[in-house]
Amino acid sequence: MTVLKALKKMFGKSETEQLAPAPSAPSHQPSHRTDGNQPGRTAPTAAPKDEPRHEPKRPPAAQPAATTAPGQPRSETPKPAKPRREPKPKAPVIPWKLEDFVVEPQEGKTRFHDFKLAPELMHAIHDLGFPYCTPIQAQVLGFTLAGKDAIGRAQTGTGKTAAFLISIITQLLQTPPPKERYMGEPRALIIAPTRELVVQIAKDAAGLTKYTGLNVMTFVGGMDFDKQLKQLEARHCDILVATPGRLLDFNQRGDVHLDMVEVMVLDEADRMLDMGFIPQVRQIIRQTPPKSERQTLLFSATFTEDVMNLAKQWTTDPAIVEIEATNVANENVEQHIYAVAGADKYKLLYNLVNDNGWERVIVFANRKDEVRRIEERLVRDGINAAQLSGDVPQHKRIKTLEGFREGKIRVLVATDVAGRGIHIDGISHVINFTLPEVPDDYVHRIGRTGRAGADGVSISFAGEDDSYQLPSIEEKLGRKISCETPPTHLLRAVERKRPH
Repeated sequence: MTVLKALKKMFGKSETEQLAPAPSAPSHQPSHRTDGNQPGRTAPTAAPKDEPRHEPKRPPAAQPAATTAPGQPRSETPKPAKPRREPKPKAPVIPWKLEDFVVEPQEGKTRFHDFKLAPELMHAIHDLGFPYCTPIQAQVLGFTLAGKDAIGRAQTGTGKTAAFLISIITQLLQTPPPKERYMGEPRALIIAPTRELVVQIAKDAAGLTKYTGLNVMTFVGGMDFDKQLKQLEARHCDILVATPGRLLDFNQRGDVHLDMVEVMVLDEADRMLDMGFIPQVRQIIRQTPPKSERQTLLFSATFTEDVMNLAKQWTTDPAIVEIEATNVANENVEQHIYAVAGADKYKLLYNLVNDNGWERVIVFANRKDEVRRIEERLVRDGINAAQLSGDVPQHKRIKTLEGFREGKIRVLVATDVAGRGIHIDGISHVINFTLPEVPDDYVHRIGRTGRAGADGVSISFAGEDDSYQLPSIEEKLGRKISCETPPTHLLRAVERKRPH
């Protein structure tokens, strides 16, 4: 051993030892937190209330190197924390009182005040601006609020939807839900034949249940199944509005149970018969409590023998309410019929829309293939059009209706089934490309225009294949409609658009 090495051994450490860092003090902080939110980990036990909870101290972190510029004094005190922003105070909620809803009694009219309705429901009725009941509301509610079954005959737009919704909401508010209850067990069930009608009923229900805490859900075909299932699993269902097919899907999978239904409504029963839904509806009704243990309301535009037979099977001693429309067709709608050959119908349609610059028009045809062909030709000829039929998926239907409502789509071509439930203001013209086979459908079609007090125009094309429908339509209307020959310039050939 050299003298130098001996001296280093006696008086000091080696250079490498001098440069080695000192071992850090052991930390009591665990390498990771055991958090109750992490799967498989146990949440920490809360400390007793009378003992302060002490967090283990962490070793002091190494101070970062000074970043001050040369010549500047180094700040020893940390920067003060920014003052915490206080949340803006919320506007005070002004309690609503029934006295805020003043409606003077009027001879021959029934007020909602005349029924014993819950304040939460009256608040919503007040918001919606309904001072007096329509005739069907006044008559139906007199029976249904007393717990009776009812059969109602009324056309679209008479207020029947609000009549049965007010009855349902009152029943659910008066009767508390059972303590043991699964998510997929609705207390009220409304069955309607078309997706659009289901969406419209659910929208009205949402407005009337606004202050009640009741949940409204919809099941319709053509929409994302899993998305509808998730909403069903997320909260209790009080009012379920559904088309028969999709409801049966959920029921047969065991996701929906109908044994707790207190009130059942069948809307547009005549339409469900026409569309062949009655076998599905029978299957659904068999899953609900016996008719003696539920309240059943059935509505139809017509009381045919078949409708009355169904009503007899499904209701118990029902009250029968019939509202005769004073004017079957809306007086605000100016009606025209053009006698035109089938081969000239499309030219007439195109020239009417194009020459007059109409911005929001519904064209009705009887068959899905006819609807598709008309829409395709209009688009090819430069008119922004879209179709609405049973073949169109639900998500696309909703998008199409929104585009039509917003004015992005000029012409909506639809079948009767798809056209039911379209409630859009500002439709200037309805065109019947083919006359409907059922007179009631004619009334329904032309009622899409002239809404909310506005004026509207309906134009029907009577050709060699459908003019025989005219007498029954005129009988329904209670008057004659004169046939016109379209002006020659409206029958000119459509100029083909050159591709850009």
